[in-house]
Amino acid sequence: STRDFRMFPVLPALRGAESLTSLACRNLSYAGGKVPSTTQNVIGGQWVESSTDKWIDVCNPATNQVLTKVPQTTLAEMEQAVESAKGAYGSWSKTSPMARQQIMFRYQQLIKANIGDIAKLITLEQGKTLADAEGDVMRGLQVVEQCCSNTNLLLGETLTGVAKDMDLTSFRTPIGVCAGIAPFNFP
Repeated sequence: STRDFRMFPVLPALRGAESLTSLACRNLSYAGGKVPSTTQNVIGGQWVESSTDKWIDVCNPATNQVLTKVPQTTLAEMEQAVESAKGAYGSWSKTSPMARQQIMFRYQQLIKANIGDIAKLITLEQGKTLADAEGDVMRGLQVVEQCCSNTNLLLGETLTGVAKDMDLTSFRTPIGVCAGIAPFNFP
């Protein structure tokens, strides 16, 4: 069903479905800035609709209108994502730190170019003032900028003379797929 976005009094700029479609978030959202009725998983670099029968509503706190539904992803979908990540590990583990840094620089550039639009989406979903949402985006940008500087942390070390006729050399080597659950409870 289509949503009547005129019901959102939080930001005048977000009133009307055309405003949402015109948001310049094409690089940040598979929906091109629109709020989709369901949020998809990304598996193997592709957007995939979940086969779950359990969904979590994401509501606009100003109106309590459901903006989208997030899947309680199935075990099979999670395993498919892990297998996909394992497959990507072969080439990604051979990617140089400098090439990885370039990816982070591009990500940084995308965030900077779309700060206002990202903040509007945060306001819509979380009910924050636009100024607070822009602050959240800036804080996230700081994390990305820190990651851009991490290439020197990927270097190994050599300690000479740790014992008689002994040197110690360490290497930073990718070891495989990992997962994290990161709750977001920034005030």
